[in-house]
Amino acid sequence: MSKLRILLADDHGVLRAGLRALLVAQPEFEVVAEAETAEAAVRLALEVRPDIAIVDIRMPGDGLVAARQMKQQLPGLAVLILSQYDDPAYIHQALEAGASGYALKRSSGHELLDAIRAVARGEVYLHPAAARVLVDQLRSPRQSATPTATQPLSERETQVLRLVALGHTTQRIAEQLFLSVRTVETYKVRGLEKLGLSGRAALVRYAIEHGLLETPTQN
Repeated sequence: MSKLRILLADDHGVLRAGLRALLVAQPEFEVVAEAETAEAAVRLALEVRPDIAIVDIRMPGDGLVAARQMKQQLPGLAVLILSQYDDPAYIHQALEAGASGYALKRSSGHELLDAIRAVARGEVYLHPAAARVLVDQLRSPRQSATPTATQPLSERETQVLRLVALGHTTQRIAEQLFLSVRTVETYKVRGLEKLGLSGRAALVRYAIEHGLLETPTQN
C-alpha cells in the first residue's frame, strides 16, 4: 500500500518536529516536505505534489492564502488547517479557501490523526470544539438564518451539494454518481441557486445547520 504523502507548513520548528514524529510513527503516512512560510508551502506543494497539506493558519505570509493558492493549482490536494483559534470567522475563511478540515493545536495526537485520515478520505473535518462554536453561531437568534430553498431540491441536487460540502471535486462526484462532469455542474449551480447560496463556505454552513452532511448519498 502506498503511503499518504504529507506537507507540513508551520513556522514553529518544535511543533513541526512533533507533528513529524507523530506522523512517521504511523505506517500509512510519509512527510515529504516542510515549510516555514506560506510562499514556501505553495512552492513545495507544486514541486512534490503531496496528498495532504497541514497548514498553520497564522504562519508568515498567511496560511489561508497558501491554502487557497494550493487548492487553485492542485484541486486534488486535501488541506487541513491547523489553528489555535476556534473563532467561527477563521473556520468560515478556511472553508472558503478550500480547506477540507480545521484542527486545533490543542488537539491530542489521536484527534489530529483522525483529522488527517478524515480529509484523506475526502471528508470534511472540524475539531469538535470548533464545530460546536460554529453550530452555536448558526443557531444564535442574533445571527441571520441561512436561507430556505425557494424551490425544493431534487434528489440529485441534494446528493451533489452534499458531496460538494464534503469537499469532493466535480470529477470525483461525477464518478461516484455515474454522471458527466457537465451534469454535476448543472446540478450544483441549480441547487445553489435554489438555496440562494454562493461559495462552499456558505454551503457547508447550510449543510451543518440542516443535517445534510449526515445524509447518506444514494445512487
